[in-house]
Amino acid sequence: MQYLLMIYQNEVEYAKNDAATSQKMLAEYQAFTQSIIQSGNFKAGDRLQPTTTATTVRVREGKTLTTDGPFAETREQLGGYYLVEAKDLNEAIGIAARIPSARIGSIEVRPIWVYEK
Repeated sequence: MQYLLMIYQNEVEYAKNDAATSQKMLAEYQAFTQSIIQSGNFKAGDRLQPTTTATTVRVREGKTLTTDGPFAETREQLGGYYLVEAKDLNEAIGIAARIPSARIGSIEVRPIWVYEK
């Protein structure tokens, strides 16, 4: 089964990191990503640009409305994701727990809805 692991952290706090701390976190992400590629769990993943680059789209009464930024005001923002293959929720949780940002933010684990073809 595929699971989407959504990485949430406070981007304002993360931006306060010095260069050495940021490089260390980047190296941890590279090692983590390589490990799930080698294990066969990796399907896709990307880091997102900051929420200041986001646009929220809604359609109301046939009109498209756009708002700069994310829809919800929260302490943590979606910063990236991994799409993984895992045999069950427990394995997906185990993978999510290894994501470096789990130590400073949170990882939402959600199964992918599979449509019949």
